[in-house]
Amino acid sequence: MTPWQEFVAAHAEGGVLDGVVARVLPFGAFVEVADGVHGFLVSDEVPPAGTRLPVRIEQIDVEQRRCSLVKA
Repeated sequence: MTPWQEFVAAHAEGGVLDGVVARVLPFGAFVEVADGVHGFLVSDEVPPAGTRLPVRIEQIDVEQRRCSLVKA
C-alpha cells in the first residue's frame, strides 16, 4: 500500500490529527498529516513552517488524492 492508501484506510472526514506545517502560502498551508501525506489548510492565520498543530479532516478526495483541512 502507498502512504496515501494507508492514510485513507485509517482516517475519515471529521477526524482530528496532529500535523506539521510543511509549506506556508498566502492563503493557507500544506500540512503533513502522515508520512508522505499532505493536506491543505485554508486559513488566514497559519503558523510558520515546522509548527505542530491539531487539524480536522474536512474532506478527502480519493480520486484526486487531496485532503482539505481546517484548524481543530
